[in-house]
Amino acid sequence: MNDSKPNHAPSDLVGQTVVVIGGSAGIGLATARRVRAEGGQVLLTGRDPEHLRQAALEIQPTGTAAFDATDTDRLEQFFRDLTDPLDHVVLTAGSPFYMPLADMDLAEARRHFGERLALNLAVALFSRDKVRPGGTLLFIGGTGARRPGVGLTVASTLTAALPALTANLALELAPIRVNLIAAGFVDTPLSASLLGDRLEARREELRAALPIRRVVGPQDVAALATHIMVNDALTGATYDIDGGQQLLPH
Repeated sequence: MNDSKPNHAPSDLVGQTVVVIGGSAGIGLATARRVRAEGGQVLLTGRDPEHLRQAALEIQPTGTAAFDATDTDRLEQFFRDLTDPLDHVVLTAGSPFYMPLADMDLAEARRHFGERLALNLAVALFSRDKVRPGGTLLFIGGTGARRPGVGLTVASTLTAALPALTANLALELAPIRVNLIAAGFVDTPLSASLLGDRLEARREELRAALPIRRVVGPQDVAALATHIMVNDALTGATYDIDGGQQLLPH
């Protein structure tokens, strides 16, 4: 028996401060709600000032900042201006990029790929002196592009890159913990904007096919996110949440 360290039950978030980047809608907003429900304080950022204002009315954060997170100069300034230590930083900003090679706009593909990796690196770089030891950086990625497919070249490459980035950052930033949530389809406003009038059909398809017999919602991802925050044994890993979507035939 290895008794070098006693077992510790995960604590709650009372008295802890969580920055949610991209927290005005979807997974980010659901995570902010969950943090507040578990007694934590939230700093919210979002690109759209009106969406952020509406989210703040509900969440009652300790502060908000409206800016595009891909503007790394502005992101650096945001972290520089913070005077109190942070416990966790959650990055939910970003959207997938689907384009077949035959239609590829190389400049657009380069921009998306570079911006996504630079954003994750920037959060790690600019927050490293603000997050307390044992705190968390938590990134959100996806599982849907793990299988090759037409139009998925850029998305698949990023899907493969993010776990490697996460593992390396966990070593470089230790004892700050770094983890990645890889989600399948999540019923968010972003999904609605991508699918348009095909949204309800996709919901019905997933309800019938997924082993859990329901669609994964942002609150499901938020519950996983807060667990990763409070469980201090978790770092350098990727946690899938897709309702069994990857188990289905292609």
